[in-house]
Amino acid sequence: MSETGKIHAVGIVAKEENREAAALACDLAEWLRRRNLEVRLDRTTLAICGLPEERAFDPAAPGDLVVALGGDGTILAVARSLSAEVPILGVNLGALGFLTEIQRAELYPALVQVLDGGFTSESRALFDVQVSRRGAKSAAHVFHAFNDAVITKSALARIIELTLRVDGQVVANFRSDGLIISTPTGSTAYNLSAGGPILDPRLPVAVLTPICPHALSLRPIVIPDSTRIEVTLESDRGDKVYLTLDGQEGTSLGPGDVVRVGRSARPVRLVKVSGRSFYDNLRAKLRWGGLIGLTGLDGSEGGSS
Repeated sequence: MSETGKIHAVGIVAKEENREAAALACDLAEWLRRRNLEVRLDRTTLAICGLPEERAFDPAAPGDLVVALGGDGTILAVARSLSAEVPILGVNLGALGFLTEIQRAELYPALVQVLDGGFTSESRALFDVQVSRRGAKSAAHVFHAFNDAVITKSALARIIELTLRVDGQVVANFRSDGLIISTPTGSTAYNLSAGGPILDPRLPVAVLTPICPHALSLRPIVIPDSTRIEVTLESDRGDKVYLTLDGQEGTSLGPGDVVRVGRSARPVRLVKVSGRSFYDNLRAKLRWGGLIGLTGLDGSEGGSS
């Protein structure tokens, strides 16, 4: 955001290799330029729209606002890549969309509202994830996770052995198919499927959820996100084990490798314009009953996707 609080530069990121999203991105860019705003499109969209000569969106200089066109996966990728705390407006072109704020039909009314300053932003935790190879003091890889960091075996591997520490204290040494380290935002993703709790995304916590543990007494645990989480791979049988961030990127792990997770100094800011709460989304997306629809930008009740 500029020093005056006005939005002057907008980055647009469309769902990768999706022509519908790319076409919408190009139309949106033209709409914004007619309002004298500086616009940057992601490289893939520029190529699809036949505009490769234009300057592409740069996560290191994202501007005052980023519009993510696609679904939760698009927002996850954008959130991890940004180098600055910039508000992200998520537009749902998919099916579920827990993170997206608005539907496609609401895009232009919502942007009019945002450009007039009529929006708030919700701060969400981002996790820093470091991987140190066996015996090494420095990190070989540094990642970010907005939903979760998942340590898991390959489909054909036997169960793996992990040691979990929190602030240097051993919590458990256990055998399982893996471990999910989830942010509150990611609690409705893989964590939920694995039997973990749903967390209000505003909570300053992390949830540690074992995947199919050998000991049935080992249950998900919620801890402060100010703690230092450390997981060591103890298995030495040569089984293939992977660390995956938000289901989108990651690396393989070997015996003795250590994964360290902590809350990042840079939060993720999600634009809020619709008046829909986290609990509205839970009722609609998980079909819990109560009100069937979600409140629209004009205060009317609309259907959920």
